[in-house]
Amino acid sequence: QVQLQESGGGSVQAGGSLRLSCAGSGNPILRYCTGWFRQSPGKEREAVALLKTEGDKSISVEYADSVKGRFTLSRDNAKNTLYLQMNNLKMEDTAIYYCAAAARRRSGGTWRCPPGIDYNYSGQGTQVTVSS
Repeated sequence: QVQLQESGGGSVQAGGSLRLSCAGSGNPILRYCTGWFRQSPGKEREAVALLKTEGDKSISVEYADSVKGRFTLSRDNAKNTLYLQMNNLKMEDTAIYYCAAAARRRSGGTWRCPPGIDYNYSGQGTQVTVSS
């Protein structure tokens, strides 16, 4: 089982930047499907960025349309940490941001992160507030 702890949230003006970190413990996060989600009041949790992998290798990142070109997900295996660099922040980015992980699935002779899996491991979240 993996434990996740987010940090790096805060308050920023529109157009500013923040970098979120998600430190994993208990197991290497590269053994899991990982990503960032967010939830704002009255809205459902939405996937912001999902890391697609084959085995232990990062292949691509799937971004929500609303953050494409502004957010960048990265992973540091040596530090067992997932990051989310957020640039050109907008007021609508205000939310609690969660790092989440899911068990990988075996497919085509390797471990993959297919669509529809349940990211059931999550941290406590970190608040991001963007003001005008």
